[in-house]
Amino acid sequence: MPKQTSAARRTSIAGLLAATSLALALALSGCADYDVTAPADARADAPAAAVQAKDAQLAAAKGAKNADGKNADGKNGDAKGSQGAGQTTAPGGAGDVDCRQAKCVALTFDAGPSENTPRLLDILKKEKVHATFFMLGENHVDKRPAEVKRIDAEGHELANHTWSHQILTDIKPEEAKRELSRLQDAVRKITGKTPRLMRPPQGRTDEEVSKISKDLGLAQVLWSVTAKDYQTNDSALITKRVLEQTERDGIILLHDIYKGTVPAVPGILKELKKRGYTVVTVSQLLSPAKAEPGMVYRP
Repeated sequence: MPKQTSAARRTSIAGLLAATSLALALALSGCADYDVTAPADARADAPAAAVQAKDAQLAAAKGAKNADGKNADGKNGDAKGSQGAGQTTAPGGAGDVDCRQAKCVALTFDAGPSENTPRLLDILKKEKVHATFFMLGENHVDKRPAEVKRIDAEGHELANHTWSHQILTDIKPEEAKRELSRLQDAVRKITGKTPRLMRPPQGRTDEEVSKISKDLGLAQVLWSVTAKDYQTNDSALITKRVLEQTERDGIILLHDIYKGTVPAVPGILKELKKRGYTVVTVSQLLSPAKAEPGMVYRP
């Protein structure tokens, strides 16, 4: 893949048409401009200290694996060490995978947790995959704190999708801030951790939303792959749509609130593995860079 040349490329909302689920939002919100940073750009522009720290983490992880029974060629010295499909997926820590070298794609889920989330977590645990969960507050986080705790405990990334899915560009700044901060507070109360990433509903953002996000310590994350799973419960169609759109450094958007989505996940992961992808969280995709508050990230 050719190296991208700019740290932050200027785009318009009209330029987000590659994410087809944004089309309606684009028509409604006009042509406001904002800067978008691609994952490859973020990695390329990571501070030297962050790059050195990342390389040290990778070296330490490699050394630990060798000390744990690996041969010099990286193969398991004990046949019991084989993990099947899990071998090609990213471990939980950002230091365990290097998306500067690996063919990475980030897996994200919006609008949960829901009654489908426990099954999804079972699947991800079996496949040794970690994802980023952009969670809603009202009727989700507030009703399912056990699922929030489990998402965190199993190494997934906690992220913000607002309290009640209001369109942030359509409400007053103080209301937008409350939509985000209320979710932050709820997740912190449950897990002791505060999300550092947020996804604006419908992907709609602008300079004011970016300012609010920066003030709250939140980076904004859009997407490049959508299955439009809000339109169908056909798991085969959801799988097909994801696989047709996925490219290196992509960000996959799914929803764990719809019945057809979770059953599609095993097939999606199996085929991504077959195609040589390493499935990661958003923060792993950006590493050694760290998501900067207020900025908008999209492949």
